[in-house]
Amino acid sequence: MRRIDALLVLMVLIWGANFSVIKHAFTEIPPQPFNALRLILASTVFLIAIRVARRRARQAAGSMPSVFFTPHVLTPRDWRDLLWLGFVGHAVYQFCFVGGVAETSVSNAALIIGSTPVVVAVVSALLGRERIAVWHWFGAAVSLTGLYFVVGRGADFGGATLRGDLLIMISVGCWTAYTLGASRLIARHSPLFVTGMTMAIGGVPYVAATLPRLAATDLSAVSVWIWLSLVLSALLALNVAYLIWYVGVQRLGAARTSMYSNVVPIVAMATAAIFLDEPLSRTKVLGAAAVVTGVLLTRFGRTPTAVPVEE
Repeated sequence: MRRIDALLVLMVLIWGANFSVIKHAFTEIPPQPFNALRLILASTVFLIAIRVARRRARQAAGSMPSVFFTPHVLTPRDWRDLLWLGFVGHAVYQFCFVGGVAETSVSNAALIIGSTPVVVAVVSALLGRERIAVWHWFGAAVSLTGLYFVVGRGADFGGATLRGDLLIMISVGCWTAYTLGASRLIARHSPLFVTGMTMAIGGVPYVAATLPRLAATDLSAVSVWIWLSLVLSALLALNVAYLIWYVGVQRLGAARTSMYSNVVPIVAMATAAIFLDEPLSRTKVLGAAAVVTGVLLTRFGRTPTAVPVEE
């Protein structure tokens, strides 16, 4: 396991545990206002980190790791990319994801989100970003099969959950566009800058749209533990995990990085079993093993197509 793989495992643990954290928080704060507060906090932290990274890079004469700073000047095309990525990858994605989770079952949401790696791989191959090897497709098939046994057997699409299912499907499309659309940007600029700027840009319309509901929420009645959950969810699930995601895309390519998202429902399932007393069957354990095996298989035969920095 390389260092980037270890970081992606950390990302999976954070995002998986985050499901139980926010599910508990929704008992005191409605989903969209809760998410708006998370985005405000996480965006502020990112903008401060970007400023600090720039200052330290000037003091260190440009020897800072590329994860935190790159000296390239922003072009008009860079700004256009930042704007649409922020809107699609944060404003629309967050609205659809949080709204979808609130209106459908965990099984449905996890199964639909589990299709993200395949969607990313197909679109990446069609765009010529990566030449996907046979090992990757085989690993994706094994992983999706395992994911079905983890969460899919209890899924019931349509009916009362149809609106939520459709919102989650839209969020998968937004996440795919966000992941692949930033390939040129992260070849020129640091993952910290790209992630932080797109989150801050996307956070503006998101907070504006949820402001009436946020203003109507009685925040004085929220317990200390829920506030702590909100802060940890913002700092870990948005700041740390999002940064790791784009570092993975930069180092491994979008298709390989996205396969790790298949493991997130497994961690969510295990966390819920421990802290929320949700049942954990033998079938789910075997399905989880298949998902991990599939992810490992996708790490073979990688042939990325590099994007020139000056493009």
